[in-house]
Amino acid sequence: MEDSLYEKIGGEEAIGKVVDYFYNELVLKDETVNQFFEHTNMEKQKSHQTKFISFALGGPKQYSGQSMAKAHQGMNLQPEHFNAIVNHLHKALAHYGVSEADIDQALTRVASLRDDIIYQ
Repeated sequence: MEDSLYEKIGGEEAIGKVVDYFYNELVLKDETVNQFFEHTNMEKQKSHQTKFISFALGGPKQYSGQSMAKAHQGMNLQPEHFNAIVNHLHKALAHYGVSEADIDQALTRVASLRDDIIYQ
């Protein structure tokens, strides 16, 4: 039996490190998207994101947050915002040594949420 992407990456602890790096070193320093997090409790956001990414990568279902469409409602995110976040996720995963094949698989799953996130 092949390991899930979640297991290959190293489980929730490893994904938590990726999420910390993703926000602290990339997203919050990017003027293209950091304004969307100005009034966000980042510890809560990181916890939610870790659980969501863990679930999306085949880990245990711990994510109990809003749907993607509901969570992004009223934000009017544009394709360039979505693409910036995807690029940051790519960089964060690569920073922690995730293979390009596994990154591509993860980003394909993220891309499937695009229509629920942009123009909401």
